[in-house]
Amino acid sequence: MAVKEFIDFLLFEKKYSNHTAVAYKKDIEMFELFLSKEFSKSKASNANYAQIRSWIVKLVNANISNRTINRKLSSLNSYYKFLLKINAIGLNPLTKHKALKMSKKLQIPFSETEIISVLNMIEIDSFEGLRNKLIVEMFYSTGMRRIELVNLQLSDIDVAKSQVKVLGKRNKERFIPLLQTVLDTYKGYMAVRSSIKNSETSKFIFLTKNGLRVYDKLVYRVIINYFDTISSKVKKSPHILRHSFATHLLNNGADLNSVKELLGHSSLAATQIYTHNSITELKKVYNKAHPRTIS
Repeated sequence: MAVKEFIDFLLFEKKYSNHTAVAYKKDIEMFELFLSKEFSKSKASNANYAQIRSWIVKLVNANISNRTINRKLSSLNSYYKFLLKINAIGLNPLTKHKALKMSKKLQIPFSETEIISVLNMIEIDSFEGLRNKLIVEMFYSTGMRRIELVNLQLSDIDVAKSQVKVLGKRNKERFIPLLQTVLDTYKGYMAVRSSIKNSETSKFIFLTKNGLRVYDKLVYRVIINYFDTISSKVKKSPHILRHSFATHLLNNGADLNSVKELLGHSSLAATQIYTHNSITELKKVYNKAHPRTIS
């Protein structure tokens, strides 16, 4: 019962998305399954740190990444904090736990040339071609997350104001300007979308050829398929397009606070991870323009 109350707390009080709440629930259930097999316990609320530590060891031995393990423990820690809040437990067993060390992976953005090349190669003589081009343009021109794009509704686009309303984490709304090129692609896509089955009754912008809302894996596959032919970068994903959006804005003089708002971050710390490549660009400008470097 406590787990259900916790999920309701995340959804209705913390305003977490259903996707996030389900992820928390799965993490807790996975730990409780481990407890039932290893310690004949069925409730995470009765566990101690030694048992949690045993679970960590099992996850490590199963080659689960430290990042994923830390996320699972974060879910568990939030659950214990909730149990403390409702006086269901007297002590959080994870109070003194230190997160596992993670190697920092440098996210290398696509270059402007790579993105332009992909946009130029997409054939727009079909419904799927227009849809795919709009997906790429929307990611690169707004920096929105994959789940945010999947959930975009027709009412979210305001052509007259040249903007899109995005529903981000914790149901926080933000408005992002749309370039004229994106609006042109959007109008072209909407013209052919109307011929797709069930399109008149669907509130979602991006549909499959069968009239259903696009799903995460389809969107991910669209990005992979196009950028595989253009870019030699190892990592290719919608998130790299989001990273490219932020990096290119910063490289061209955008204010960090403005980029933070466009990305929907709650703090500058989250946005600052995108500044690595802009610092590299600034060094080039500095070395080229500073008087002491000019002979």
